[in-house]
Amino acid sequence: MAKSERSPRSTERVERVEEEHVTEGPEGTRALARRLARTLKPGDVLLLIGDLGAGKTTFVRGLAEGLGVEPELVSSPTFVLIQEYEGGRLPLYHVDAYRVRDPRELLEVGLEECFERGGVVAIEWGEKLEGLVPPSSRVLEIRFELLDERRRRVRVLRPFPRE
Repeated sequence: MAKSERSPRSTERVERVEEEHVTEGPEGTRALARRLARTLKPGDVLLLIGDLGAGKTTFVRGLAEGLGVEPELVSSPTFVLIQEYEGGRLPLYHVDAYRVRDPRELLEVGLEECFERGGVVAIEWGEKLEGLVPPSSRVLEIRFELLDERRRRVRVLRPFPRE
């Protein structure tokens, strides 16, 4: 479903495509991410938004697998803030802003370089860093909602494809 809404990063109206999925268990969440990974391009930024335990890190494992990176290498970067995974179709930069008080802290540990290297940047707790994403980046917002112990509602909002 396409909808027009105000971009959180600017005052202009943008067309965005919204997809809604219900995943069953961690494998369902990883499978959705693997499918999405096939559509990602250099410089794409994914803002992962959802409560603790909602499946954000599991989703990144699926992204890694879909990009050709060993998913077992992916762990929550909570204490190192940024983890880099190479060896796949595109590099994957996994950022966790959960413990970040001031988003500029991430600039000091190399966030800007991640945006410039032509990989995919997946940011857990992405709503905290939205203002730091370069305006030239294609931003996908991924929202996670716990439905019960095994099921998640995952909403993917992405810019409407332009010809």
